[in-house]
Amino acid sequence: MAEAYKVSDWSGANGAHWVSNQVRLDAMLDVFGTEALAAAAPREGERVLDIGCGAGASSFALAAKVGASGHVLGVDISAPLLERARLIAPTGAPLAFELADAGEAALPHAAFDLLFSRFGVMFFADPTAAFTHMRKALKPGGRLAFVCWRGATENDWVRLPMGAIKGMIPDVPPSDPEAPGPFSFGDQARIERILAAAGFTDIAVLPFDHDIPFGHGNTREAALDDAVAMAFEVGPLSRALADQPQEIRARAAIAVRKAFAQRPGENAVMIDGAAWIVTALSPAS
Repeated sequence: MAEAYKVSDWSGANGAHWVSNQVRLDAMLDVFGTEALAAAAPREGERVLDIGCGAGASSFALAAKVGASGHVLGVDISAPLLERARLIAPTGAPLAFELADAGEAALPHAAFDLLFSRFGVMFFADPTAAFTHMRKALKPGGRLAFVCWRGATENDWVRLPMGAIKGMIPDVPPSDPEAPGPFSFGDQARIERILAAAGFTDIAVLPFDHDIPFGHGNTREAALDDAVAMAFEVGPLSRALADQPQEIRARAAIAVRKAFAQRPGENAVMIDGAAWIVTALSPAS
C-alpha cells in the first residue's frame, strides 16, 4: 500500500486521475473539509499552512476566512494537482502554492498561526518526525486542525467496491495498518501518540460521520454509472484491477454497480463516510 502513495505516482498517473476527477472528489470531501474548517476557526489576518492541499479547495476556503490581511500557503507533493490549484484559484486571493513535502520542507520558523489539512497528513513515512518539523513552523500557542479517514471498513468508498469484487481476484495480503496511506490514522490512539510525541498539547480526536455524494448524474442511472467510473479511476479498486484482464474488469463493473445500487440517492450515490476531526495546540512557550 505504501508503494501506491510514493511521490512519483502523485506527480504521475495518480495525480492525473485526481485532476480529472477534481470536481467530483471535492464534492465528495466537502462536508468533511467544512467540519475541519469549523474546528480550526481561522481568523482574519492569520497565516495558515495547508498541508497536502491538493487542487486547492481547502486553501481557497482558508483564504476566504483569513482575508486580505492574512495568507495561506498550500503545500503538496503532486505537481499536476498544484497546477490545477493555480489555474482555478480565485483572483487576488491571499495564497500561494509550493511543490514540497510539508513534513520536511524548509518552512519558516514560528511563522504560522494555524496548520490545517483536509486528508493530507496520512502519507508521511515518519509521521512523528513530520509533525515535529511542522510544529516548529507554528507560532507559540498556534493551532493544528485536520480531518483524516477512520478505518477502511467504516468507509463505503472502499468497503462497497472492494467487497463487490471479493473472489474475482486473488486476495491481497493485509498491509501494515500504519503504513503511509489513506487509513494510516484510523486508530485514534495512534494519532494521539504521534501528536504528543511531536510536542503538541490539548489533543482532541473526535469522530465525524456523514454521507458522501459519490459520482454524479442527471438521473439515478447516470449517477450509478458515474460512481462506478469514479471507483475505477481513483482509490483502491483502481489499483486492485490495474493489471486484470478486460473480462475480470467487466465482471467487476457489474458487481460494483450492484453494490452502489443498494445505496440511496438520485443525482449522486450517497455512501457512508467516517473520519476523525483532530485539533491540538503548540505549546505557548
